[in-house]
Amino acid sequence: MREDGRSSSELRKIRITPNFLINAYGSVLIEWGNTRVICSATVADEIPQWMKNEKKKGGWITAEYSLLPSSTGTRVKRERNSISGRTQEIQRLIGRCVRGACNLEKLEGKSIYIDCDVIDADGGTRCASITGAMIALRIALAKLVTEGKAPADVLIKNIAAVSIGIIKGKTLLDLCYTEDSSADVDMNVIMSEDGKIIELQGTAEGESFNRDELNNMLDFAEKGLKEIFKIQKKALKGLNIG
Repeated sequence: MREDGRSSSELRKIRITPNFLINAYGSVLIEWGNTRVICSATVADEIPQWMKNEKKKGGWITAEYSLLPSSTGTRVKRERNSISGRTQEIQRLIGRCVRGACNLEKLEGKSIYIDCDVIDADGGTRCASITGAMIALRIALAKLVTEGKAPADVLIKNIAAVSIGIIKGKTLLDLCYTEDSSADVDMNVIMSEDGKIIELQGTAEGESFNRDELNNMLDFAEKGLKEIFKIQKKALKGLNIG
């Protein structure tokens, strides 16, 4: 048993509250254990200048990520003038993942801005951000389709993310902060609902890992992601979004 009483392959409790914000095209509050993230999607009738310069057709989706000052035990300084390497890496990851869920050519002349603001951080903030961002994006896309501003086939897949790690030789699903900070191996798995891998981030923090251990981690992750996809669907069910 782990410090919070979970088994090695058990997720923390996940709750997704859709339409959490009033003004966003799509938004959710995702509560993942003690980690809480507000994810929102804003739509603008514009495309990046580089797309105009390269005469690219379609639209664009980008993401920003931030830790609120009181989201951790020690105050996090606001990143006003420049962002840290960690923040930059995470928001690029979120952007890549949600773009991979859509046919960008169907978003002609539009940009969707995904914002992920962590209000409480207890490990797995990037996985919670990706999973919540996907739902915020789906709500926004559904509104665009209803308004006749995007075709129904703009969304091509649903995605989610989960963390996995090895601590003292034992594989554990969905690491909280204390587990993540002491893990010998730390991995984030982003996968689509059809079981295809979108991205893997795996690091040997303390000990290297072999192929069998990698396969075992992926098995744990896939099991957890199947549960997460069900939670996503439940959150959308009341909104009549498939």
